[in-house]
This record gives sequence, structure tokens and C-alpha cells, in this order.
Amino acid sequence: MILSLFSCGDDDSPPPNTAPTVPTLVAPTNNKLCISNSVVFQWNNSTDAENNAMIYQLQVAKDQQFSQIVKTEESTTTSATVVLEKGVAYYWRVRATDDQGLSSGYSTIYNFYTSGDAVVNYLPFAPELIRPSFNTVLNSGTVALEWTATDVDASDKLVYDVYFGTDSSPVSKVSENKEAKTLDVTTLPSKEYYWKVVVKDNKGGETIGQIWKFKTN
Repeated sequence: MILSLFSCGDDDSPPPNTAPTVPTLVAPTNNKLCISNSVVFQWNNSTDAENNAMIYQLQVAKDQQFSQIVKTEESTTTSATVVLEKGVAYYWRVRATDDQGLSSGYSTIYNFYTSGDAVVNYLPFAPELIRPSFNTVLNSGTVALEWTATDVDASDKLVYDVYFGTDSSPVSKVSENKEAKTLDVTTLPSKEYYWKVVVKDNKGGETIGQIWKFKTN
């Protein structure tokens, strides 16, 4: 006699939980000069395939890398009010977490400036990378560096100092007081290059950008 042994799977097991979608930011809008340092942050709802309850985490920092976070707020709604310092550039982002513990990625980063008391000049915002992409691998030879920067003082004229080299903290200034937001540099094969941009306005204000890097074949 032959015995046949088998087991039954649980066809009624629930599907795996999925993370919420990434929130989109609404206000304050990017590059905004805020009237008050009591800032109302707003963003759009995330969606969750399982309709789980969600909580939003708002982060506000003084730098694009969020190494200087000044405020973290959690909210079950799509807004939060935070009192900040006057006359300071801030960066903010939001993510959603469902009640099962799964989180979305962070939203895009917006920046804004709080109004100061008798402020004559606002510093430029930190430069933002255009190309080459961070940590990308390129063919050696001539490489075009490109960035962008903004200033809430619309009449200010911005110029740029560019530091470039193989040191992880580049100290070699390869261009000074450059008006264009692009620079061609010469590279060698099988090297890792680091670069940063310092943006300066015509009133003596300057902001040092983060260090970017890329590699060559």
C-alpha cells in the first residue's frame, strides 16, 4: 500500500504590507521668503494600498544634508506649525509611516528663508548639483561641472568659487568669482574627484556648498 502525504497551503493568507507613497510638499513653496518665523508647513496626503493609518514626520534643518536638524514633528494630518529663528535659511522634508511600521522615502527637499529683524542682506541658498550626478562614473578627459543657486534677494548678483581635486575635502580653488554656473575640468583615468562650490552675493554674503564627488574609468 502506498501512502500519499501532502500539506495544504493557506490560500487565505493576507498579501504583504506595502509602504505608503512619498508625500508631496505644498507650503512653504521652494525658495520662499517667509513673512513670519511661525511657519505653517503643508503637504499632500500619501496613499496606502492597505488603507493603513499613517503618521507623517516633518524634518526641518539648516542644511541640505539634514545634519543640522532643528525640528522634528509628527502629525496625523497634513500640516504642522513650527516656530523657528528669524533671518535663517531652512530646508524641510516629510515622510509617511503606516501603523505596521513601514515608511515611505522622504519627499523632495524645499528651502525657505524666515524674515529677520532689520535684515539688510539674506545669504544665498546652498548650491544644488546639476551634473555630474553624485558618485557617478565617467570617462576621463574633460568633464563639465554644473550647478545652480538662488537668492531671495532677487537683485543680488551671484558669483562662484569652485574647489576641485582628488582630496576628499578639496582645497584647490580652480575658479574664482565665476559668473557662469558651469566649469570644464580635466581629469585622469581611474581617479576619484571631489568638488564644491561657494556662492557669493555682491553684498558680502557667502554660502559654502556640500562636497560632491565622481569617479573616472
